[in-house]
Amino acid sequence: MTDGNSRRAGSGAPYQNLPPRSFWRTAVAQPGLFGVQDLHRAKFRISPQDGIITAGSCFAQHVSRALSDHGYNWLDAEPAPPMLSAATARRFGYGVFSCRTGNIYSAALLRQWLEWAFGSRGEDREIWHQDGRWFDPVRPAAEPDGFASAEEVWQARERTLRALRQAVKEAKVFIFTMGQTETWVNAQSGLIYQMCPGTQAGAFDADLHQFINQDAGAVQDDMAAALSLLRSVNPELSILLTVSPVPLTATAAPGAHALAANGFTKAVLRAAAGSLAAAYDWVDYFPSYELLTAPAFGGLFFEPNKRTVAAEGVAFVMRHFLNSFGAPEENAALRKLAEGSPEGDSLVCEEMILDYYRD
Repeated sequence: MTDGNSRRAGSGAPYQNLPPRSFWRTAVAQPGLFGVQDLHRAKFRISPQDGIITAGSCFAQHVSRALSDHGYNWLDAEPAPPMLSAATARRFGYGVFSCRTGNIYSAALLRQWLEWAFGSRGEDREIWHQDGRWFDPVRPAAEPDGFASAEEVWQARERTLRALRQAVKEAKVFIFTMGQTETWVNAQSGLIYQMCPGTQAGAFDADLHQFINQDAGAVQDDMAAALSLLRSVNPELSILLTVSPVPLTATAAPGAHALAANGFTKAVLRAAAGSLAAAYDWVDYFPSYELLTAPAFGGLFFEPNKRTVAAEGVAFVMRHFLNSFGAPEENAALRKLAEGSPEGDSLVCEEMILDYYRD
């Protein structure tokens, strides 16, 4: 007979030759917070010369800044008019992402933007008119006080679509940060909104505006369609997916608690991103979500509101990111990054307006 310990030791043959990074104790618990290494092994390298597009949720803006700080070729495909100050330009959505799309929170919205840009879907011309001004339903905050006419809305959108087309054709890497499963859609036309109508502009119509909370299959389908379209335009394009570590501001899921709704959202996005990365050798996943939210890190990198990522957390994630994709540790800009973002250089997050609705 053998005792229980012997039986356990003899039954785990597939695990006996695994490296230390495969075990929680040796990969996470023993190294401690700042000793975790070899977390991500990049499928492809990103050189400073490679054109890089960034898009997605609020956390994607940190990636844009870090790349720019390190001298990487982050594509600002739709630069601000030269007469605007830096602060005003950001307020109007310039220099936030590679194109002036605003936050693209959902896979469905990314797919819609790309299908418009490359002609596989007719552009929807729904428009909101409020207090004498005109708003674009897919990015109502791009012009914070609204446009002077409907024609200006369409001219501005066409500039963004043109910039998106050119950027995709020129880029080597497309980085997309997945942020939401909850989205709102026009039940008649199928138009995907950036935010719930009536929160930033427009008026909510319960008979017209439909709430959708996508499951992993739906997210994966939309992302796969978007990625396929990107590669059809630029067959050499590499895709890097991340999941935003920033919790939901609010949930519209019926009966759901914000904490549980956030868990569902992040689990779905992580599952979809992982499946896509496993399916394609030109798609990679970087674990920014895990670096900030794993139990081993104890929420250390969040501000007291338990939602905003502190500057130290951003530096922690981007240090791993840049090391993984080829940036040298001795880079002086890396030390600058560890000091945090410049004062007043805040993120542009349309979703934050939802907190207004609950004191």
